[in-house]
Amino acid sequence: MDTKELLKKVRKIEIKTRRLSDHVFGGEYHSTFKGRGMTFSEVRQYQFGDDVRNIDWNVTARYNEPFVKVFEEERELTLMLMVDISGSEYFGTQEQFKNEIITEIAATLAFSAMQNNDKTGLILFSDEIELYIPPKKGKSHVLRIIRELIEFKPKSNKTDIANALKFLSSVMKKKAIVFVLSDFIADNYRDTLKIAAKKHDLTGIRVYDKAEENIPNLGMVQMEDQETGELLLVNTGSKSVRNQYYSYHRERVDYFTEAFTKSGAGALSSRVDESYVKKLLGYFKRR
Repeated sequence: MDTKELLKKVRKIEIKTRRLSDHVFGGEYHSTFKGRGMTFSEVRQYQFGDDVRNIDWNVTARYNEPFVKVFEEERELTLMLMVDISGSEYFGTQEQFKNEIITEIAATLAFSAMQNNDKTGLILFSDEIELYIPPKKGKSHVLRIIRELIEFKPKSNKTDIANALKFLSSVMKKKAIVFVLSDFIADNYRDTLKIAAKKHDLTGIRVYDKAEENIPNLGMVQMEDQETGELLLVNTGSKSVRNQYYSYHRERVDYFTEAFTKSGAGALSSRVDESYVKKLLGYFKRR
């Protein structure tokens, strides 16, 4: 992709997702993710119902009447976007591939964080850490993140969510808001997720294509495994083959839902042909 084409793509995503974050998500993001702690702001006269633990005894003694300390929420937060860029993300039978929808969701979240003056960081992962961009503020930083989401070519096609979560724990010492965006066609990440969710405000966003749920009856079909590149001859005419495939897919979905909800993290699923805007807004409102 040449620079001109890339900039055009970045601009297109910026226009679409910036509008969403400005009009739709800004306030929701702000009210969903509260600040990390409280910081001292001012003192005022004691009013009935104030917490007596907040009385400022020095000021009270000076003026001979009770004054209380007023605290403000520390708003500054850090948003970490963890994006799966393995081979299975480059799949789609609708107008858009999964990775394109994931890019749009990530960009919307990044602009929402920017509006709140929060830092945003990015981890692109396959079965290894492909790219890490430390959290920073500002529009040019968000545009760099979008550029990488569009353009970055992974070295590996496989997925290892547990490895990515371990990396997150090693680089993020303070609590962060973390969104993991993937199709979650993986398992063996439950224990690592539990540890990460204790420290961070974590949400899994599963993006999937409806063609992945069931294989249609098309007779003998050659299929390619997106993550291994292996070509397989599959008899889709066989009911047991179709049932096996459905069971495999269902197990992964159930594993995702259970792993995230049981570890105290948030979870939502969005199909590529559905409105992720509605899904995200619904999720923010439920919290």
